[in-house]
Amino acid sequence: MEDGFSSYSSLYDTSSLLQFCNDDSASAASSMEVTDRIASLEQRVQMQEDEIQLLKSALADVVRRLNLSEEQQAMGSRRGPTKDPALMRKSPSADSNVGKPARPMIATLPLRPTVNNGTILPKKGSTLPSPSGSGSRKDTSTTANKSLSSLSRTTRILYLPLSTVRRANSNEHVGTLTRKDSGDSKGNRTRAGSTGSNSSGKRSDSKQRDPVFNAGMRRVTHCKEEGYVKMYLKGRPITMFMPKDQVDSYCLEARADLPSNKLKLDWVYGYRGRDCRSNLYLLPTGETVYFIASVVVLFNVDEQLQRHYTGHTDDIKCLAVHPDKITIATGQVAGTSSDGKLAPHVRVWDSVSLNTLHVLGTGFFDRALVCLAFSKSNGGNTLCVVDDSNDHVLSVWDWQREDRLAEVKCSNESVFAADFHPTDSNIVVTCGKSHLYFWNLEKGMLVKKQGLFEKQEKPKFVLCVTFAENGDAITGDSSGNILVWGKGTNRISHVIQGAHEGSIFALCMLRNGTLVSGGKDRRLISWDSSYQQIQTVEVPELFGPIRTVAEGRGETVLIGTTKNFVLQGSLDGEFMSITQGHTDELWGLAVHPWKPHFLTCGYDRQVCLWDSSSHQLIWSKSMEDTAQSAGFHPSGAVVAIGTQTGRWLVLDTDSKDLVTVHTDGNEQLSVMRYGPDGNFLAIGSHDNYIYIYAVAENGRKYSRVGKCSGHSSFITHLDWSVDSQYLVSNSGDYEILYWIPSVCKQVVSVETTRDIEWATHTCTLGFQVFGLWPDGSDGTDINAVCRSNDKRLLVTGDDFGKVHLFAYPCSQFRAPSHFYGGHSSHVTNVTFLYNDSYLVSTGGKDMSVMQWRIV
Repeated sequence: MEDGFSSYSSLYDTSSLLQFCNDDSASAASSMEVTDRIASLEQRVQMQEDEIQLLKSALADVVRRLNLSEEQQAMGSRRGPTKDPALMRKSPSADSNVGKPARPMIATLPLRPTVNNGTILPKKGSTLPSPSGSGSRKDTSTTANKSLSSLSRTTRILYLPLSTVRRANSNEHVGTLTRKDSGDSKGNRTRAGSTGSNSSGKRSDSKQRDPVFNAGMRRVTHCKEEGYVKMYLKGRPITMFMPKDQVDSYCLEARADLPSNKLKLDWVYGYRGRDCRSNLYLLPTGETVYFIASVVVLFNVDEQLQRHYTGHTDDIKCLAVHPDKITIATGQVAGTSSDGKLAPHVRVWDSVSLNTLHVLGTGFFDRALVCLAFSKSNGGNTLCVVDDSNDHVLSVWDWQREDRLAEVKCSNESVFAADFHPTDSNIVVTCGKSHLYFWNLEKGMLVKKQGLFEKQEKPKFVLCVTFAENGDAITGDSSGNILVWGKGTNRISHVIQGAHEGSIFALCMLRNGTLVSGGKDRRLISWDSSYQQIQTVEVPELFGPIRTVAEGRGETVLIGTTKNFVLQGSLDGEFMSITQGHTDELWGLAVHPWKPHFLTCGYDRQVCLWDSSSHQLIWSKSMEDTAQSAGFHPSGAVVAIGTQTGRWLVLDTDSKDLVTVHTDGNEQLSVMRYGPDGNFLAIGSHDNYIYIYAVAENGRKYSRVGKCSGHSSFITHLDWSVDSQYLVSNSGDYEILYWIPSVCKQVVSVETTRDIEWATHTCTLGFQVFGLWPDGSDGTDINAVCRSNDKRLLVTGDDFGKVHLFAYPCSQFRAPSHFYGGHSSHVTNVTFLYNDSYLVSTGGKDMSVMQWRIV
């Protein structure tokens, strides 16, 4: 004891602590005053805390020294076997390891705050110095073992459960994957055994390279004797056993190859009309241009072809078309990626070649861009932009030179529209909440004139602006009025009182001088040059209020609605939908087992069946509850829909009629998965249970078998075996459990489960897929996984809007992948069609569905 512990025991006189422990003066029977007894107890507690800290420091130093010596041993073993007797010493904490080499230590104590190099800092107020003081360190196994042996049995009983110090098998090969420290920690902390799965913080800038395992590091170890790979996510060990035929040949250090196939964006379903304005135009090429997520879609309705501009990295919020009808400007929000923050900016690009011409305002704009407009009278040489900062800064740019000509604080309130005057490129009009401003560009300054409403009641919102042929400005507002402002003035020259019932969202001046207005009342009204009403068309309620209006080919007009429809029609005829999509967050995605159809559902309570060949909606059905998940019966006759309330229902695939409704629990149902033989349905719930139903009559009759109980967190993913006899599940705390669903029993035998052939692979955890987890992942970054039906490809959807394509199996850490942008929100689901011809991905809050061709 004197050898190894003397340096620590000398720091504190333990005899005084023993005296306090044997002192009964602080007990209730003592004659001391209450205040004196409290003071005595406080002193005793403080001394005990110091003693505990001392013991922690001693053991932590031992662990550090052991790690260093074992690193040296590992380096030596690469050069050849060693017979250093110091490495063969007996350790009291591992009596069974006599005569065996020391093995890697992969966990450490959940101590008080540490610094990067592992030095333990004493508790605030403690007088104990750091045990790694200023003297030189003797990093030898002998010293470490002496220090460890000096700890009393009591100390070991106290610390071993806390520290979870664990020795890896002597045949484990360690590959370290570093990640950025979790953003929810205040500096670097050494943590072990953390099982939290719902961290909202993602990353900080520091990287931890210390070999000691902590929450900011992911290790992968390989045990050849037992035939498993072990990975850590947020401190949780995940053991994944490999098939027997790979036990002898598997090498953790081997490099995986990129897949031979790639993805090409084929079709984008959806349109962003719910919260964006003036984002729908017809180009001379016959293409309708609009955006959703971070993709600009150029859709030729006649030829049913889409092209896509994919230069943006996050949500697009505004769009403007140059007077030449070829050049287009689009503005995006500030975003985040796995690499950090993305600055809001404007991209000017060519709609024929889809090449980016200029990028404006990187580092200048704040938050997002809400309005864009090209000038008209000077050949479109200038571009005005309004951002979404608190001051809603209006800036004017010479976009070809990427030069900012002027900038000014526009308004503290929301700005909804901005446009140049058609005959004077120095005049810009902006409108928004409680304001209408006329700006004049003079000598690099924007001078403001406020629109005077005078006798006219000032509206709460001025929502849109356009211009008449004579240069008058025309506005529509939240009171349903159309106001005409005389050219060159800030005064009202004409009023159309009560033009609409409710807000007017859109105004469009057609080539023939007809003004078209549309609003919340779903009416499309045309007005002649003297502002007399010509005719009115009401859009069906299904499509929702009119958000934007654009002139189409000939007599046609294009309409974008708040329910994310794009409609085409004439002012005296019916409108047909040319594009539609969901209006809230998307999670449910299922593919038909033998047709090129897929189904989507989400928080907008809509279930939609799509044809991937014609890109058309086959049917949609409204539900009472928000939908979370879906799964087709192997026959394709029915599809099961899981909701967020614990209810689930089965629909007939052809008629969309309701077949049956059941309820299991009252939490969301994350997974609906039929067995390959169609005789069972497994339902994964957020109440930690997997509900099993027997299925008969081709998916039309259901009887509950029971529920699989064993997970300690919510169910995230499920897969069936090929023979429908087994089920594998993942949960929110990274568990992998196996089941016999027919009797709802858990299978714990490794030999039984390791060679099971799985019909699908949607679980994010498992030996065949663990290589998909990237550096820096916190366990929640990967939302969905799907293996192709030919078992050659693996696709993932992540929290950063990316779709990754891997080769399958993906059982080497840091496996390379092709990755693709387009989504601007977390990718919630991905799946291959039945014949692997296409891949479908769903965005969360971007509400988009994207179809990718496999090339």
